[in-house]
Amino acid sequence: MSCIYSCSSTASFSAPFVSSRSSRFALSSSNSRPRIHCALGGTVAEPNITTAAEPLLLNAVRGEDVERPPVWLMRQAGRYMKSYQIICEKYPSFRERSENVDLVVEISLQPWKVFKPDGVILFSDILTPLSGMNIPFDIVKGKGPVIFNPLGTAADVEQVREFVPEDSVPYVGEALTILRKEVDNKAAVLGFVGAPFTLASYVVEGGSSKHFTKIKRLAFSQPKVLHALLQKFATSMARYIQFQADSGAQAVQIFDSWATELSPVDFEEFSLPYLKQIMDTVKQTHPDLPLILYASGSGGLLERLALTGVDVVSLDWTVDMAEGRRRLGPNIAVQGNVDPGVLFGSKDFITNRINDTVRKAGRGKHILNLGHGIVVGTPEENVAHFFEVAKGLRY
Repeated sequence: MSCIYSCSSTASFSAPFVSSRSSRFALSSSNSRPRIHCALGGTVAEPNITTAAEPLLLNAVRGEDVERPPVWLMRQAGRYMKSYQIICEKYPSFRERSENVDLVVEISLQPWKVFKPDGVILFSDILTPLSGMNIPFDIVKGKGPVIFNPLGTAADVEQVREFVPEDSVPYVGEALTILRKEVDNKAAVLGFVGAPFTLASYVVEGGSSKHFTKIKRLAFSQPKVLHALLQKFATSMARYIQFQADSGAQAVQIFDSWATELSPVDFEEFSLPYLKQIMDTVKQTHPDLPLILYASGSGGLLERLALTGVDVVSLDWTVDMAEGRRRLGPNIAVQGNVDPGVLFGSKDFITNRINDTVRKAGRGKHILNLGHGIVVGTPEENVAHFFEVAKGLRY
């Protein structure tokens, strides 16, 4: 029996998609109660929709039956918002903005107050732990991260301390605790960390890089030195995730932005083992904490990302959502993956791309997001439209 899932509303998206249960559904932007109409006549019972006792995002990741995909956007707190620009004028240093409890909380809550996303992510940076590891750095406007003393030898690596977040970044814990109280379970509070290979790339290259020649030279000529550095980062980031969870984070995203600069065989040596080690360590102490893994340009590595033991793989926009879902299998949730550039299009165009992504993701175990962070200059009203459409969807 073929069934169509709909709402009693004139505002519906006509294109059906195939769910994991082989039923055809139509997405509706109405807030009215849904019902299931069957092609042979009559109706069947509504699915059991989860209550708001826990944030929608957590229920979706766990595979529970939810009424719509949860939505948040990478870099949802940032320079496209006028309110953030005002703070930047008063506090021009990124590190000051990201290392002051009051500012971190205020900036993290800016998109929450305007758009009410289903995830409120900590305003911070993946390099924040470096100072506590004896790696001086800064984030310079117009240039990005700058590592003052790039690492390149065994002696350099020996000087790197393992990270103790309670001592080095207490403001992160304080901010997460406040955010958890402010959001009050109406959305999930998200923390995040950098993955070992990506962090190593920054500290070896001295900042951002186009060709990653220094980190690859180290990997291929002195692999023991790089492995020693990666191990320190793996131990430290596992501890950092645990600290964030203990402070109030309800899910944590791991950014391995530069891992896709590696060939598959090199990913298996220099990234995968350390990601898996982090997952295993965190799951021993926080078995129910959802861990999300994002690696931009990861189309060639999807099956390997699944081997890390992560709960959610965040897809970038270069991967077709339906294909990514198929390649990852049914046991891993997916996040993404609308092209951030879509937010420069018309409202109809944005709506169509959201619908396409959600149809291809299928019902459940999907967090709607972009395939990368919001781009500077994105019209704020288009971000508002994205959230309006996304929160109006119904399976």
